[in-house]
Amino acid sequence: MKVKLKPIDAQVIVITGATSGIGLATARLAAERGARLMLIARNGEALETLARELTAKGVQVEHAVADVGDADQLQKASDQAIARFGGYDTWVNNAGFSIYGQCLDVPVNEQKELFDTNFWGVVNGSLIAARHLKAHGGALINLGSEASDVALPLQGAYVASKHAVKGYTDALRMELQSEGAPVSVTLIKPAGIHTRFVEHARKHVDRQPKLPPPVYAPDIVAQAIVHAATHTVRDLYIGGASASMAAFARIAPRLYDRMMSRIGISSQLTAEPVGAQTDPGSSDGALHERSSQQRVVLESSLYTQAAMHWRKTALIAGGALAMWMLTRGARRAQSGPKVAGHSVQ
Repeated sequence: MKVKLKPIDAQVIVITGATSGIGLATARLAAERGARLMLIARNGEALETLARELTAKGVQVEHAVADVGDADQLQKASDQAIARFGGYDTWVNNAGFSIYGQCLDVPVNEQKELFDTNFWGVVNGSLIAARHLKAHGGALINLGSEASDVALPLQGAYVASKHAVKGYTDALRMELQSEGAPVSVTLIKPAGIHTRFVEHARKHVDRQPKLPPPVYAPDIVAQAIVHAATHTVRDLYIGGASASMAAFARIAPRLYDRMMSRIGISSQLTAEPVGAQTDPGSSDGALHERSSQQRVVLESSLYTQAAMHWRKTALIAGGALAMWMLTRGARRAQSGPKVAGHSVQ
């Protein structure tokens, strides 16, 4: 069965981790483009703040406090969306966090907690969404990372969870395709994004972590998610740096390992002493799309724009090439044949 995705202004979109960073940017962008929204997060106060903000703009919004690691809580949120809107068309599994620390230093119980959110949260959301979307059609969008394809020191558990998300998403896509299910399954793989990723991370290091450059704006990811809600896309790298790192590690894995063993740790740490962790589930109701760290932030990505609109890019490139060839041919015709360095008139 062919997958048919609705225009964004005809959709109901479910977003987990909706009150911060990428989830918040996506909620605002989807609302701006006319979608109705089911917002899910652990922070009830922040959910109320966001719901009031969007409702004041005429957006139809429902929200639920839920921990994505708890399948029952997430199912209740799904049921709530169906009761309010009659169903949903796109489900975005966005919630996640990281832990900074050497693999030997991070307690196993914390790594398990990370997997409860980053991996099992995606599994829970994917299972709930896929069962609904198989009957109604739509898009399932999972947030991976450049770390779905490469490894990074100091974030071993995070890297492992994002590798697991990629493997699970790819397998689920194959199974749904084999059934002819009308469901588009997309994996989004961002590079470093200027959200509160570092502030919300748990830390077992003595210096404040940072994202290595280049760092991209969360709006770029939001645009890619909204694009995937209306186009059948297998996966999307956010930022040319993400695609380049994955290609480098695939083509020259030993060289990549040597490089990261030398600069991977230092590139992720500042000279400042480590600060306190802020838990997005227990903080006040303030909404933050971006990090408080002062960084040079890339507000656009030509690579991601080209990847999202590759047909248009190919047509423009083909047209430019054809025009160049025609112009070149015309110039040759005007100059006439050459004999011993002179034009023959």
